[in-house]
Amino acid sequence: MFEFLEAHASDRYHLRLHRARSVVLTPQELVEVRAGQRTFEGAYVRTALSQFSFALVVLKIFTSEFYSIGALFAVYGAGVLLISLFRRQQGNKQFFTEIEVDVDGEGVAGEGAGGVERKRFRTSGNVVVVLTVLSIVAYSTLLGLTLRLDG
Repeated sequence: MFEFLEAHASDRYHLRLHRARSVVLTPQELVEVRAGQRTFEGAYVRTALSQFSFALVVLKIFTSEFYSIGALFAVYGAGVLLISLFRRQQGNKQFFTEIEVDVDGEGVAGEGAGGVERKRFRTSGNVVVVLTVLSIVAYSTLLGLTLRLDG
């Protein structure tokens, strides 16, 4: 379930029979990987950092009645950061070939030592839906907290 938290998940991903962390990419492949990282991973991480920064500003500058708003932005930033980890794992699956291995580290029985190759393209629709729901909940809570402030 939490494959994106594995220590050496790059051992499962292959490109041209090399593990993902030891493969030498062509210039075109390198451009493709970097573009995906800038577009997806970078955008999510920048958004999370901006939410953490805003939470810190609210917590440091404003009075204690605004602490719940600062905490909300910190939680929202943590949620976006978790989504970015999941999106990174999905991006690795799109570029590299995942090899299924059994417990002994060998290829799946009956499929040879190379394992079963699966290359799937997945849109980021599921990530967008989760991020949209997270944003709606966060900004609805922000509206409620703002209306609850003493006038």
